[in-house]
Amino acid sequence: MGSDPLFLLTEDRGAVRILTMNRPEKRNALNTALTRALLDALRAADAADSVAAVVLTGAGQGFCAGADLAEFKDLTPEKQHLVEERAELTMQLHLAFPKMAKPVVTAINGAAMGGGAGLAIAADLALMAQGAQLGYPETRHGIVAAIVMANLVRQTGRKRAFELVSLGEPITSRQALEYGLVNRVVPDADLLAESFLLAERLSRIRKEGLTETKKLFHQVADLPLEEALRQGRELNKRMRAFGKR
Repeated sequence: MGSDPLFLLTEDRGAVRILTMNRPEKRNALNTALTRALLDALRAADAADSVAAVVLTGAGQGFCAGADLAEFKDLTPEKQHLVEERAELTMQLHLAFPKMAKPVVTAINGAAMGGGAGLAIAADLALMAQGAQLGYPETRHGIVAAIVMANLVRQTGRKRAFELVSLGEPITSRQALEYGLVNRVVPDADLLAESFLLAERLSRIRKEGLTETKKLFHQVADLPLEEALRQGRELNKRMRAFGKR
């Protein structure tokens, strides 16, 4: 299934590209078309010389309700490959954020649940509306918060991550801030404007420094200390050429 541009709105404001998930009647649930549209749009933004930073948000009252399970309600053994393709697509979407050279800010404007919660915290920076909630309710439906679990554990630690994915209870914006899952909580009416201003500030930072900072950040996050320091040492040597360009 190809991507449907109506499921994802794109707007450029200067050097900031705003991507808005546009299935408000489904609380922006992720079907295959929207997932593919998001992946394509993130890659396109990263490749565009005119774009320096990205904001991701949702249309309507919710950020993203997670996976659209209705897409597979009539699944037959002959269509099992669709499940496998969707799982691969979802994994690639989550990998796209750390692989991008450009920073991404999520503006969590409403409920972010399951895969939507995973998407909300996948960005480099996250702002959350005061009235929004975030949660991983999969166990309550007899399933597992599978692909999104890896990022959650890395961001909030083992004990809190297990509590979130086992109990399946949503948390408030203040709890999300306390748990380190978002950077700031702002009034609902100010969310998009504040997210844009943050992305705009990022867009004004010298490209070489920000790109290499993001790359090294994601490298060292998962490396043993000695290897992480080696990576930092090598970049430190390469940095000396930045100011000569």
